[in-house]
Amino acid sequence: MTSSASATASLPATAAQTPSSRPLAESLTEAFLAVRGETERRAAPLSAEDQVIQSMPDASPAKWHRAHTTWFFEQFVLGAHCRGYTPFHPDYAFLFNSYYVSAGPRHTRGERGLITRPGVADISAYRRHVDAAMVDFLGRADASTLEAVAPLVEVGLNHEQQHQELMLTDILHAFAQNPTAPAYDPSWRFPVPARGGEDWISLPEGIHTVGHAGDGYHFDNERPAHRALVGPVKLARNLVTNAEWLAFMADGGYRTATLWLMDGFAVASREGWQAPGHWYEVAGEWRMMTLSGLQPVDPDAPVCHVSYYEADAFARWSGKHLPTEMEWEVAARGNQLNDAFGIVWQWTRSAYSPYPGYRAMEGALGEYNGKFMVNQLVLRGSSLATPADHSRITYRNFFYPHHRWQFTGLRLADYV
Repeated sequence: MTSSASATASLPATAAQTPSSRPLAESLTEAFLAVRGETERRAAPLSAEDQVIQSMPDASPAKWHRAHTTWFFEQFVLGAHCRGYTPFHPDYAFLFNSYYVSAGPRHTRGERGLITRPGVADISAYRRHVDAAMVDFLGRADASTLEAVAPLVEVGLNHEQQHQELMLTDILHAFAQNPTAPAYDPSWRFPVPARGGEDWISLPEGIHTVGHAGDGYHFDNERPAHRALVGPVKLARNLVTNAEWLAFMADGGYRTATLWLMDGFAVASREGWQAPGHWYEVAGEWRMMTLSGLQPVDPDAPVCHVSYYEADAFARWSGKHLPTEMEWEVAARGNQLNDAFGIVWQWTRSAYSPYPGYRAMEGALGEYNGKFMVNQLVLRGSSLATPADHSRITYRNFFYPHHRWQFTGLRLADYV
């Protein structure tokens, strides 16, 4: 994923994929230390109190993210492949497992914020211990062992990069509950991309290959590559902006039931939605909670923090619809979409389901993606919080349709 926000734009490439031209142990170690260091860089502005808070069951404390990503390497690499390795603490597997039922029992997800101990310093010590053990293990492992663990290390690094994004979205949600609207990074500004080119991209009817092909890193839900009928359809070149969303609001978009899916209108009514997530009306003006605190809503910036339900309602109000993930991918492969990456994740109207011929990974890691393939919708692209080298055209993100604490937006599609 590319990153456009000033909070993350200066990040070095984390080299999560191992260069084949270098010795495997060296390249794995370099990639490991880069990704682990980036997690700590993102956590650095947070106090100990910041790192403990869990503002809702869907979010997790920053301390938990730091510990869980460490447990991942301890569980699946060191514990399984490093002879003689002793876990750092006997309780940590229970506290910091997430949803890997095959890996053993785990603490209740919605109660992670109650884990005041171990403290932040303890988690820092845990990370240092596992980092040192991983570097030592990779440096001593023979060629056959390295070949066996390299895919696991790559999964672990990409997994940690996902949690790096979650650290920012989760702390933003927590700070949004604070009446003083604290800033994670006072210098951060929401990116306002330049708009250009024709408003619409036409895709004639055709059969296209979608999904990941080749040897580059990918998650199992991106494969197998397969053929899909796409078009005729046209996609908006640009993302929907705050100005466009304000017009939707002014026209009664949140109050007009005929624009909404029934479940969506029920959620919007129950939760009292009148605007995107993290928007607040202050003295008659809309402001948005951001990583730099509460800021005026920029009409030129892409709208952010909207659920699938809201995106779908806006599309209906516009007389358009949301693209399918296949339409999005075909347009992105043609390099025709402005800001496909690095601004907001973009909702599609595609259900998160397995591709034809999908096979989950073997063992506990098979729980990574496949068991979530129901009742969720696919998002494509990446966001301003996504690590710099963690995006690709075939990436399939997924959330429930009511979720909106992530950096989620939309672009429109229309029939030709």
